[in-house]
Amino acid sequence: MLSRIFLGSKRELSILEEEQMQSPFRTVVRNFRQNKIAMIGSITFLVIFLSCFILPIFYPLDTTYQDVSQQNIAPGFTMTSVPNELKNNVAQISGGATFGVGIDKDGKYYSWGQMDKKLLKVPTNMGKLTMISAGLNHVLAVNDRNEVFTWGYDRLGLDMIPIELNGMVQIKQIVAGYQMSFVVSEDGELYWWGNQNILDVNPGDHQGNIEKIAANSTTAIALLKDGSVAALSSKETIFSKIPQEIQGNVVDVASTDNTAAALTKDGKVYVWGSDDYGQKLVPESAQGKIKSISAGRYHYTAILEDGSVIAWGRDNFGQTKVPSVTNAAQVTNGYYQNYIITEDGKVLTSGLSGYLMGTDGFGRDIFTRLIAGGRMTMTIGAISVIISVIIGVIIGGFSGYYGGKVDNILMRLAEIVASIPFLPFAMILSVIVGNSLTEIQRIAVIMVILGVLSWPPLARLVRAQILAEREKEFVTAAKAMGIKEWSIIFKHILPNVITVVIVDTTLAFASCMLIESSLSFLGFGVVEPTPTWGNMLNGSQASTVIQNYWWRWVFPSLALSLSTISINLIGDGLRDAIDPRSNDR
Repeated sequence: MLSRIFLGSKRELSILEEEQMQSPFRTVVRNFRQNKIAMIGSITFLVIFLSCFILPIFYPLDTTYQDVSQQNIAPGFTMTSVPNELKNNVAQISGGATFGVGIDKDGKYYSWGQMDKKLLKVPTNMGKLTMISAGLNHVLAVNDRNEVFTWGYDRLGLDMIPIELNGMVQIKQIVAGYQMSFVVSEDGELYWWGNQNILDVNPGDHQGNIEKIAANSTTAIALLKDGSVAALSSKETIFSKIPQEIQGNVVDVASTDNTAAALTKDGKVYVWGSDDYGQKLVPESAQGKIKSISAGRYHYTAILEDGSVIAWGRDNFGQTKVPSVTNAAQVTNGYYQNYIITEDGKVLTSGLSGYLMGTDGFGRDIFTRLIAGGRMTMTIGAISVIISVIIGVIIGGFSGYYGGKVDNILMRLAEIVASIPFLPFAMILSVIVGNSLTEIQRIAVIMVILGVLSWPPLARLVRAQILAEREKEFVTAAKAMGIKEWSIIFKHILPNVITVVIVDTTLAFASCMLIESSLSFLGFGVVEPTPTWGNMLNGSQASTVIQNYWWRWVFPSLALSLSTISINLIGDGLRDAIDPRSNDR
């Protein structure tokens, strides 16, 4: 008696019952299902395949996106993880590019998020803090003695605090900007230091009349004591085109990287600058009801008169989706985060909390690129295999059926094609073609070349199988009935050898994926910014990346390795299931 397991049912069958009742297909399925290694490979590949073709619908890839503020961030979701101790006693919160800082009502400092070693080296002699601000990769703080402290990135003059700020000036506002620090005193003076080559800051005649500033990655915008707005730059910029109707009537200012905004006394917000992400589209329902405004890298957040919060602008990380509240007291922003402090002291967060698989050297999400790259790698592999199978089956079928001169000519052709080294050939072709092809044309060429050069092994296999099948009685009967020869080859003989073709195709799919990845890794396949697993690994081969940013090469290599190994396990399992000699009875 044998144990027969199929679709979850288990029944004892004798050898005779099994032979009489079980079709060849069901025998193959049974044998395959009983191969645990093959089943593990099938499930693993199915998960990877579905992830690469379904998840991009929910995580679309923007090939033009880059952000230096998000470079080489490790996997994790800690960017908005405000400590519970601070949530219960919060006084102020400030968000940076990948981290946040805050102080409680006792002046104690807190931090969270992705922070490098320098940001973790907090001065120990600060005492009770009263103000805190986070920038790109540094922090600025003031204590109750009006002493200024800074830590984190300390190059380009960021550690050179003006001596006047050593407790001799009453400080009203601090801003840790993009490689620049700003301090506004109670008497309207602006102090700034840091990378003067990146930021163009020149308060000019406005010194002594500054109420508040809003900084971005190129300059700063000032709210003056008379209610007007000024761009603190030495030359004309997009931020200098301030709407004249708001001058003398402004109560708050904010600035993203490419726009500036002003809140007037009547609760309306005016935005100007170069808008690419809907930052100028202030919700009409909120106009006339806004109490305060703040800004992230490409979005704005505002508190309304009824205590609710709204946000608009770029929403690539969900930063415009804010919690529903009716008692917001303060709102501040990180680059892509929102921090809302309610009247009862609670802290609510939204926006970018981190990355599942980290980011690369251009600040791009590796998870999004991994699933998009997998879809590209698998698509190229699949289409290449389809081309190879069509050519191989046709040539192998005619060669095996007709024999003689036809067989001799076709097999010599197969030997010629098989003798062409694919990788060197593809590299030479890539150099010759250069940049004359578009990205789509380059991908199409890769698929065609892979398919055209990889059919000889399958053709030989099909030929050998058909040589054996053509001598059987059903072929002789078909010839006697006058059936056309092409119909005999492809409708009568081929179905009897199709299982061998399926096994070979499965194994060839893995090979094509590896070859495409090799080409992209060497720089001759699909090129950036279109991702594949190969060119993702190509961008991670520097020694500094291997040593310091493990996530950039671990995840693409795991995906490629698991996929190819799983496909090979499936192919081996199919071969064992189809071969009757592998069925131990």
